[in-house]
Amino acid sequence: MLKKTFLLCCASLLALASFSQTVEESLAQAKQLTLQMKETEALQQYKDILQADPGNVTALNQSSLICSREGARQKDKSAKMEWFNNAKIFAYEAMKVDVENPESNYAMALAWARIAQISGAKEKVAAAREVKKYVDLAIKFKPDYGEAFHLLGKWNFDIYNLSSIEKAAAKVLFGGMPAATLEDAIANYEKCRQLTPSFILNYLDLAIAFRQNNQETQAMEILNKAMRLRPIYQDDPGYKAECKKLLDSMQ
Repeated sequence: MLKKTFLLCCASLLALASFSQTVEESLAQAKQLTLQMKETEALQQYKDILQADPGNVTALNQSSLICSREGARQKDKSAKMEWFNNAKIFAYEAMKVDVENPESNYAMALAWARIAQISGAKEKVAAAREVKKYVDLAIKFKPDYGEAFHLLGKWNFDIYNLSSIEKAAAKVLFGGMPAATLEDAIANYEKCRQLTPSFILNYLDLAIAFRQNNQETQAMEILNKAMRLRPIYQDDPGYKAECKKLLDSMQ
């Protein structure tokens, strides 16, 4: 009887180890697909992982981030919103597993940031509050999170540039928005550049902020640095093209 129990335990442990190895291999394959700029295929791989392991936080986080990026590529507003809502769902499921996971909080913040970009005044300021909440948590749980500092910079930039109608909506709904300055946005972008120097979108947004702050020389320097970076993700070639276009307009 003891021998039978021992053999069953060994078989269970072997099966568990095999399952874990299979999931790890699948995660590595999905990451490789992302780096090959095949995000649709990567998302399907992550979904397959979640079929076998519904609580896999890495697969949930990456699925959320891909949905946010894929939504931004859509032309139709309703299609965008569908992708962004899916991004929120994946991030929510990840936080159910680990509420203090920095990547999960960043993924949720990014989904809300994308929603804010396509929303009317009231919805935009409401979404912006969610962005701030989750991006602050992401940085709290991972103080060296470069991409989160970029998103915080974008939040500062967008809040600083709210229209009068949006500011009025914020005042009616929430009594106003937290203070945000162009200097804070630039500082956040610079922090991201220090922590994640390969993040091309950050260079573009930093240059835009520098230009608005009448720092043309710094903007051109940043754009020239961006042009020398190697594209890593699917949207990077497009961001480099925008950098070149902005740089050409300043010369």
